[in-house]
Amino acid sequence: MKDTHPVIEERLFRMVMEKTGEERLKMGFEMCATAKKLVIASILNDRHKASERDIKVAVFNRFYGIDLSPEIRRKVIKGLRKRTRQNVKRAGG
Repeated sequence: MKDTHPVIEERLFRMVMEKTGEERLKMGFEMCATAKKLVIASILNDRHKASERDIKVAVFNRFYGIDLSPEIRRKVIKGLRKRTRQNVKRAGG
């Protein structure tokens, strides 16, 4: 779906391309961080008491879940759950 007028789309493209590579890279990082914050907010809206581990798994599934096979997803999720438990133990939890 394209709902942006071609003139505006071209203007935006030119504005972005006038930035340095470093500025464009920073924009990309900021957009990714914002997307992650939005996903976390959505997860917490659905599950108010989600644990850190649950949030990490849900973020992973939202960003990468459909691109990976079920087997790979299970392995990654297992690793996320294990790492989160280890972090809690090290922090004294």
